[in-house]
Amino acid sequence: MNYRKRSIYQSEHESLRDGIRRFLQEHAVPKLAEWETQGFADRALWQGLGNLGAMSAMVSSEYSGSASDMLTAAIIYEEIGRCGVAGVSGIAVHDIVAYYLQHHASDTLKQEWLPKAVSGETLFAVAMTEPGAGSDLRGIKTRAELNGDHYILNGSKIFITNGLAADAIAVVCRTDLNAERGGLSLLLVDTNSAGFKRGRKLEKLGQKSQDIAELFFEDVKVPAGNLIGDESRGLNILMSELPFERLVIGLIALGAAKCAYEHTIEYVENRKAFGKNIAEFQNTKYKLAEVRTEIEVGEAFVDRCVEAHSNKSLSTEQASMCKLWLTEMQDRVMDTCLQLHGGYGYMWEYPIAKLYADSRVQRIYGGTSEIMKELISRTPALDS
Repeated sequence: MNYRKRSIYQSEHESLRDGIRRFLQEHAVPKLAEWETQGFADRALWQGLGNLGAMSAMVSSEYSGSASDMLTAAIIYEEIGRCGVAGVSGIAVHDIVAYYLQHHASDTLKQEWLPKAVSGETLFAVAMTEPGAGSDLRGIKTRAELNGDHYILNGSKIFITNGLAADAIAVVCRTDLNAERGGLSLLLVDTNSAGFKRGRKLEKLGQKSQDIAELFFEDVKVPAGNLIGDESRGLNILMSELPFERLVIGLIALGAAKCAYEHTIEYVENRKAFGKNIAEFQNTKYKLAEVRTEIEVGEAFVDRCVEAHSNKSLSTEQASMCKLWLTEMQDRVMDTCLQLHGGYGYMWEYPIAKLYADSRVQRIYGGTSEIMKELISRTPALDS
């Protein structure tokens, strides 16, 4: 499916897009049913993406990364959404942790973990959410006490993407035990550490090929050198990367909307009713016109945000708008496309059913739509 030419991308970017798309069509799409059954993607996926330079692509060459720009990274995330395999989206969380390390960790910690993250040998997760602390991270109870040259970590986390497969987890924990609301730090925890346990693989409405798990920490010894950034500055580190995280979610939403649109075009052109293809009915044409328009509008705004991030000018408000509008648009597109499939759209064997179920969480993780509106409302003036 050809869309308008996008001015921010050059021919080399489009060549990369074609390569990523071919890889995912060959190595991810045929594995979807298998990964949905097992609940996570095969390790070979991450290694294959690593060979393409698509794992943590913006990591510096000093740590074996490609030192790619945001334009290159944006193509990767959009194509991950467009392939329609939710299990591949775990790369986004992995990359966010890699960038926590690149921007805030000691050189020793970078040298130990980043080359393996870039190659796909290591998979990262980030553990923020707890049973009693979701959007409000200041309510976190997981704690870490410094004892000599180690922190002793205790607590639990829930809804952790890559929780079952991760080799190392960036854990948000309270290191200043006297602070009622602040005092949060970020520790990188090796999942081979004694006292670390993975809980249930959580059963979800959608994204069945992407693992989400409970995690438990019982007197886990974490080297003091595994502190990412300064102690009690964890919230600042998380906040500094949130615009990027929300832009990534917007890019994945755009790709997923395109995937739904393309599957629907194929369906209506081949499905007949009342003696002609569904595509010939006026309602179908108008609905698809609405979908195409929503996608084009979303694409233009995402590209603007990608440019802003490239120029280091992507604000919290703009990133929040990106996540809000693109994920809400994604759900509108999914609903319309499923409706055009009729009864078959409700059957799990049809891609649109999976896409519909997979999309719903996009308005929740990374900050709910309601939180995005709250953030946007704090700066109501329009730029001139």
